[in-house]
Amino acid sequence: MDNHLERGRLLLQQSRPELAARELRQELTNNPDDPLAHALLALCLTQQKQHAEATDEARRAVHLAPDFPFAHFVLGAVLEDQDRLTEAEAAVNEAIALEPEEADYFALLGSIRLQRRQWNAALAAADAGLTVEPEHIDAANVRAMALQKLGRRQEAGTALQSTLARDPDNAATHANQGWALLEAGKQEQAMEHFREALRLDPNLDWARQGVLEALRARYVVYRVMLGYFFWMSRLSDQARWGVIFGGLFVSRALRSAARQNPELGPFLYPLIGLYFLFVFLTWTAEPLFNLLLRLNPLGRLALSRDQIVGSNWVGASLLGAFTAGGIYLLTRADTALFAAAVFALLVIPIAGAFGSESARGRKALSVYAVCLAVLGFGGLAAMALGGEITGIILLILFVLGALFFPLVANAFALRRS
Repeated sequence: MDNHLERGRLLLQQSRPELAARELRQELTNNPDDPLAHALLALCLTQQKQHAEATDEARRAVHLAPDFPFAHFVLGAVLEDQDRLTEAEAAVNEAIALEPEEADYFALLGSIRLQRRQWNAALAAADAGLTVEPEHIDAANVRAMALQKLGRRQEAGTALQSTLARDPDNAATHANQGWALLEAGKQEQAMEHFREALRLDPNLDWARQGVLEALRARYVVYRVMLGYFFWMSRLSDQARWGVIFGGLFVSRALRSAARQNPELGPFLYPLIGLYFLFVFLTWTAEPLFNLLLRLNPLGRLALSRDQIVGSNWVGASLLGAFTAGGIYLLTRADTALFAAAVFALLVIPIAGAFGSESARGRKALSVYAVCLAVLGFGGLAAMALGGEITGIILLILFVLGALFFPLVANAFALRRS
């Protein structure tokens, strides 16, 4: 085997993708049709988030050797990293069809199904991998997380402890143990495992996100929201839509009851207010508490650039709402009141755009949020310049778009593919 290919493989195993890519490119200069070199280069590029080139290299490997299962496996891994989960699953299924005795392939399949919230299917894939290789760490981790999501927490805890006992220096296992403990409400114990995971692998984003959740969970309000998030994550897509529309139906019924029975108003309106506050926090809790975490030394280190920028925009929008609201109270100017409403309604689209889990969802929701901002501020500008009718039309379109944003964002969240 050529030295460039050997060195590239070794550097990739050592989590040094840039140096590995250099060696693999040299190998491809000498042997441009080597499918293994193309596949390994695709993995290097994926780790560097060079998604387009990584996909090209993986597809090149498959084209050169359509019967080479590792090439299909790499294509699946590359597509998974881009949240193209349906395509990723098809690729890894092809790898399994070509080589059904490889536990790595079943572990990747299980990971993809976890992300698609197909808990039983993920468990089945992990079990298949463990049948092939009973001590396969990645398959064991997938199995433990699937059990956790299925509510079989005792089995999940036992599985994670067993996996840690076999490989106490596995960063992913420590991160998964941290998430299991966090879901059980044990923030400090979870933090210990997240810290250990980051010590073992400083680039493990799964552990970094866990650190942030554990820090935010120290605040009672966020702890309540986190419990809700965990609960929703275990539901099927249909059940999640049921919760969303069920909440809207109940709130509407309460408003109707309060209007028809004024004596119940003092009891019902606070409940309605709490419901809308809860809905607001489901969208904004993360960026709002990220603002607080920026006062924490560990929190500042753990926050990504996108999270910092998102919290800045959410904070600026809230500041704009409070400032405009204060001006209205002092001047009673209608334009100030409309401005306060525009800033307040923009908070959820901004938070939703930055909080989207998929790159495609974030791009689409960002465009949506920008369009809303153009409508809102365009309406304010038109009213300030004397175009009252134009301003009102633009503001009505803005309000309708803002009200529909949560449904659109939830549709993207439920259609990760």
